[in-house]
Amino acid sequence: MIQTSLQLKEKKTLQWVTNTIPPLKENEILIKTLAGAISIGAELPQYNENDPEDPSPSYPKETGYESYGEVIATGKAVEGFKIGDRAVAFYGHKDYGIAKENKAIFVPKDIPHREALIVILSCDAAKGVLKLNSKENDRVLVTGSGTMGLLTVFFLKEYMNVRHIDMVEPHSSRGELARKLGAKTVYKDQSDCPGDFYDYGFECSGFNKAFKTLQKALKHEGELCILSDGNKDTFHIQTDFYRKELKIVGSSDGWDYQRHAKWYFNQIKNKDSSLSRLFEQTISFKGLPECFEELSTGGIHPIKVLVNYASPDID
Repeated sequence: MIQTSLQLKEKKTLQWVTNTIPPLKENEILIKTLAGAISIGAELPQYNENDPEDPSPSYPKETGYESYGEVIATGKAVEGFKIGDRAVAFYGHKDYGIAKENKAIFVPKDIPHREALIVILSCDAAKGVLKLNSKENDRVLVTGSGTMGLLTVFFLKEYMNVRHIDMVEPHSSRGELARKLGAKTVYKDQSDCPGDFYDYGFECSGFNKAFKTLQKALKHEGELCILSDGNKDTFHIQTDFYRKELKIVGSSDGWDYQRHAKWYFNQIKNKDSSLSRLFEQTISFKGLPECFEELSTGGIHPIKVLVNYASPDID
């Protein structure tokens, strides 16, 4: 069987590559991709060759990491998946992918593919939220309503039961979605955000101006988590950090993808979570190179891009 995958050959240069799929190891599953996603904050800096975490990139690079599909073969030792099951895995922009059983996430068939794909980044956001451990009556401020910011609001509301969540976001349409997911007030202008008011803050924008706003907004001994990926600016500690004795923590990847998935799928089951609205653009698999070019030039500005590998109605 032949696999088609998208590789980054050099800066802003994507190419389709074909390979023969090797025999499955006993603990692996083979997935036929039905849908995928572009995680813009993580993938676009790699495409533009301005990822601060990879200043001297080597090529070729694999692309993507959010994939959803149907299990079409299993290794001899696999017990948690059978042929026909649905799964989310981390293999990226490929029409077929191999995943170890313990790294793939089982998806109930009544979960739509859009919400299923979000389980990975939802777990990443959850890890940062859990690090700060805000309580029901705490005041929390989130800067930036891209994917990570919106998923942070969702987890704060649905898991931590935080009642007072505010957002800083200049784009009205994204602010509307933040409110649907649980934000109380959305500040379009950072100068409107109150100072010395919040117990916890989450930086999800990637901009130093927002990071500065958070430090000003937090109360004495407040805590701040940096969740933004693919930062556009260098972050700077402000006088507020020392004066108010703030605490800053970082967070990366998820806390436990399998355990989080069980909670997440149960939480959104048969509900209108509004999370599917994160996908503001849908493309076909073959349209990936053109979409990356449009994202790079600023021709489009979606929160996330859904990539279809099958017919539009794939659930």
